[in-house]
Amino acid sequence: MSALATEHIELNVKGMTCTNCALGIQKYLEKEGAESIFVDFSSGEVIFDMKEQRRIDPIMKGIRRLGYEVDKSGDGLAEGKYSLIEKLFALSAVFTLPLLLHMVVSWHWLHNPWVQLALATPVFLVGMWHFGRSAISSLKSGVPNMDVLIVVGAVAAFGYSLYGTLTQAGPDFLFYETAASIITLVLLGNVMEHRAVKRTTTAMRELSALQPQLAIRLMPDGKSVETVPVSQVEPGDVLQVNDGDKIPVDGRIVSGDGAVDSAMITGESTPEDKHPGDAVVGGTVLVAGQIRMEATSGAKGGTLSRIIEMVKRAQADKPQIQQLADRISAIFVPVVLTISLLTFLLSWLVFEIGLSDSIIHSVAVLVIACPCAMGLATPTAVVVGLGRASKMGILVKGGRTLEAFANVRQVVFDKTGTLTTGRLSIRDLRVTGIARQEAESVVLALEQHSSHPIAKALQLALAGADPLTLTGVRETKGLGLSGADDDGNLYQLGSFRLVTGQTEDLNHDLFLLKNNELVATLDLEDEIRPEAAEVIDYLKTKGIKPILLTGDRQAKAERVAAQLGIAELHYEQLPDEKLAFIETQSALLPTAMVGDGINDAPALARASVGISLGDATQVAIQSAEVVLLSGRLTSLRDLRQLSEHTVLTIKQNLFWAFFYNSLAIPLAAFGFLRPIIGAATMAMSDVVVIGNSLRLKVKKIKE
Repeated sequence: MSALATEHIELNVKGMTCTNCALGIQKYLEKEGAESIFVDFSSGEVIFDMKEQRRIDPIMKGIRRLGYEVDKSGDGLAEGKYSLIEKLFALSAVFTLPLLLHMVVSWHWLHNPWVQLALATPVFLVGMWHFGRSAISSLKSGVPNMDVLIVVGAVAAFGYSLYGTLTQAGPDFLFYETAASIITLVLLGNVMEHRAVKRTTTAMRELSALQPQLAIRLMPDGKSVETVPVSQVEPGDVLQVNDGDKIPVDGRIVSGDGAVDSAMITGESTPEDKHPGDAVVGGTVLVAGQIRMEATSGAKGGTLSRIIEMVKRAQADKPQIQQLADRISAIFVPVVLTISLLTFLLSWLVFEIGLSDSIIHSVAVLVIACPCAMGLATPTAVVVGLGRASKMGILVKGGRTLEAFANVRQVVFDKTGTLTTGRLSIRDLRVTGIARQEAESVVLALEQHSSHPIAKALQLALAGADPLTLTGVRETKGLGLSGADDDGNLYQLGSFRLVTGQTEDLNHDLFLLKNNELVATLDLEDEIRPEAAEVIDYLKTKGIKPILLTGDRQAKAERVAAQLGIAELHYEQLPDEKLAFIETQSALLPTAMVGDGINDAPALARASVGISLGDATQVAIQSAEVVLLSGRLTSLRDLRQLSEHTVLTIKQNLFWAFFYNSLAIPLAAFGFLRPIIGAATMAMSDVVVIGNSLRLKVKKIKE
């Protein structure tokens, strides 16, 4: 009996607020038999594989029963101008501000307990609806998160205030502003984090846009052609591709010659000459010539489709960095709840303080321990860090990326367009039997008659030379250009095919012949970025290992590695090989990948941190988590320094939050701090955390 096929499912889920929300959904899917599960609470992505006999609708209903909105990817959960979390914060802030105002103004109506109850109730209900689901989910998963303390603290503050209102116990029993502030301040932290991760995008649309939409197919009569959607192309069809067209699908040339730009797949900086019998890849561009090809795949089975699938898988497999506050909360939350319960029991049963005061002491512990400062510690630092990064010309698509890059121990670089500029120049021109000036004049004169990308690069490189007057210039596909001067001398410029049998040294890019005799060779190179060596040296001083990973040929890769001092290099790598290498390295050490091409997209999505340049392909930009908008590699150094200082600021904030709790909780437990005083000191801790985060905006981070 054959094994059942699996279906790849992508969902959009709204309402997740932390890693524990994601964990709850993951455990539910595991129970339902899902495999290869990926849940990202920040972006709302839920991706998994499911046996085809299982219907997806019951599973979506199950996720909804957990308290989340869910729909198929792309089916209508797009947000409007403002997200739900932003709307909830705005609503809470409107009611919380008057409550806080009563602490500094003497308007008697604001001190009325029934007015305070009316103002606090909407905020309390918002908090219970928003944080309550997360808290319950985390308790079910066995890993209580910070939302548990938020809910317990808010319930304790609101409930005790309601008791004071109903019993007319006096102002000492009223701290509605504490319950409202707890919810509103943590919502503010959620808004900051939401805006940080909202920049995260997907590469799927950009990759899909690269796939050709139409193909010119040869009719059965072998003469006429028809234009059809690429989706209708089947293996065995003969297709015609004209100068400048994208190659529709993978195939093999049956007639014609041309130059194909395959940089999106191989990273090769120079277009490749293709001839009958050579393989071509769908999505690459025929920059010169005209060919007929036999399709070896349909639209869904080609190389570009496999790259799209690899990017999806890489994004789904990408490990997520759990927030430090949530990791600590697994211990902190049960400890605080235990202390609060012990405070009540010991005060009432052992020290016989009285039921009312025992409740006050217990509530004070919960209010003081409520993690507003802890909830603000990470998002405030992240938002300031992201803002400073944008001013430095660095787009970071999520707060966790800053933490990840601070821990990176090796950086893998693509070559073409990353360590190099992608612009061809003449590395070496060697002449025998003629003057160098004559060789330059002849090359320029010949290349002015070609639209080939190499010809354009040579025209730019030799712009200062005087072109020789040539007649009868013509271009022979697969060989090169030829022309004669006024004295009847015949010049030919082209590939190694021109000199086969004349010389054994064929390791040059172009050959120049005069009257059928070899007189010059040209070697081209992709210019190395002027700042590349400086950045490589900086990484080494930080103990970060640079690695070169390219689809280009061995000789070119070795030359660039030697010039930049990169000891480890891997060349002639296809996209799937790049992805496999990054997967292996990321499992060993935190690894960043810097690339700019379509062939880099899967590796960028899979790396611990994917980085692209601002002038890279849109697919690379969308697949990466960091975009160096300036297009300069020196931004890597700035990013590293900013990441380290952002992580340091987060740790300082968390230290203060825990220091405050460790100092204040015992005082509250012994009755030295009443709830209203605890609420005030809690607000002061928030000010300290926010102030320390704002300091990151102006502090010196350059080394």
